[in-house]
Amino acid sequence: MKEITAIIRMNMIGKTKEALLKSSFPSFTCRKVVGRGKKKVNYTMIDDDAVSNKVIENKNELEEISEVHRLISKRMITMLVNDEDVQEVVDLIIDVNRTSNPGDGKIFISPVTDVVRVRTGEVDAEAL
Repeated sequence: MKEITAIIRMNMIGKTKEALLKSSFPSFTCRKVVGRGKKKVNYTMIDDDAVSNKVIENKNELEEISEVHRLISKRMITMLVNDEDVQEVVDLIIDVNRTSNPGDGKIFISPVTDVVRVRTGEVDAEAL
């Protein structure tokens, strides 16, 4: 068994949910999260005047400088699947969410050693 965790754009959750449902993967958990990727601050935009509390009037310049502090709203999907279904789910998430632009998301795959259904006590594959 594997746990698939996908971080995707907020506006893609509906399409992703529908695609998973149509492909017989209806069970998942979804959370609103905030975070950021690797985008770096352009430190060449920050000079001695900016550091000494000079007011920056150019909105684009201000946004580029402050990019290091910005957290972007995303959705995090978590689901458990059998080993043989991992590639199908990953491909589906990629197909639905790829725009070829930064911020399309990330998918993490982790092994799951044990699963227990609280209501019945079933374990492992029966608990899915």
